[in-house]
Amino acid sequence: MGWWLVNADTLASGRFVISALAETTACVKLLAKGTAAHPRERSWLDDHLPCYRRTLRRDPVTAALLDAALGARTRWIADLLTPPHPGVGSPTFHEELAAVRETPPERAYADLEVSFGGPLPAELRRPDAPGRIAGLLEWVWTNTVEPDWERRRRVMDADAVARAAQLSHGGWATALDDMSPGMRWLGDGRLQINVFDYPPRDVSGARLLFVPVTPRTGWAAWKEPDPDRYAIVYPCSAPLAGAGGAPVPEALERLLGPGRARVLVLLETPLSTTQLVALTGQGLGSVGRHLRVLLDARLVDRRRAGRSVLYYRTATGTALTDGVQTPGDLAEPT
Repeated sequence: MGWWLVNADTLASGRFVISALAETTACVKLLAKGTAAHPRERSWLDDHLPCYRRTLRRDPVTAALLDAALGARTRWIADLLTPPHPGVGSPTFHEELAAVRETPPERAYADLEVSFGGPLPAELRRPDAPGRIAGLLEWVWTNTVEPDWERRRRVMDADAVARAAQLSHGGWATALDDMSPGMRWLGDGRLQINVFDYPPRDVSGARLLFVPVTPRTGWAAWKEPDPDRYAIVYPCSAPLAGAGGAPVPEALERLLGPGRARVLVLLETPLSTTQLVALTGQGLGSVGRHLRVLLDARLVDRRRAGRSVLYYRTATGTALTDGVQTPGDLAEPT
């Protein structure tokens, strides 16, 4: 298994950041894989996968470079493809992309050979390799991510709020254990990053960044030769990543109205107002009004978690949502 040695200062200063480049790279991984983890991903792939594949067929050199960078054989993503977030400020996608585009060719070859698992074929040792990969990332961003960026950002912001709530309840060990598959706190300053047989790294003294993405994927990133920051890119929790949840029963929509019914269905899992805004796409004011009505009707309740307030369904609210799942339950008595 791969693990990092993390001292208390590094862990205490760890912070969540949003990265448009990480989200785009995660989408590239999803497009390359071509299979979905939930219905929203399936719908997104149906919309974008055919055009993505046509784009690669027209440029076989870039397609081969991307295949090497994604580590199909080694399961190691090239550092070229995953520069860590600067850790300060809110860089734009193009500002982050510059780190890929400006990678020196020799550095790019070294990164690609690690992910490829051996010497690069001569046709891939090209001085324009970083530019080609950056160009493909830019295409994916412009055509598949940017049009939906505000919703994606709300989902990632909401996930960070949920992680902060976990921190307030159980500390870093609780927040880290379910952050990404294979990731858990081992104790004695050891953080297991994944289940692969990679050598341990001492990251004490560096900045530790946690970067949520909406596709169901993740990786660790740092920049050699002397990294001053490490990033853990992880998938948003399933209800947020899906950003749709269970369907709202039509009968419940008629009873409560579509917006309020959607909020009640989503509160099967405790969520903050910020998370509900991200999941429903409704405005903060609308979500607040729905919650007040549901609280007054005792269909939901709330509790404080650190700086956040989490809302959840009461037994009455659950009985109502479960009761309208079957049309026969609403039939008038004969």
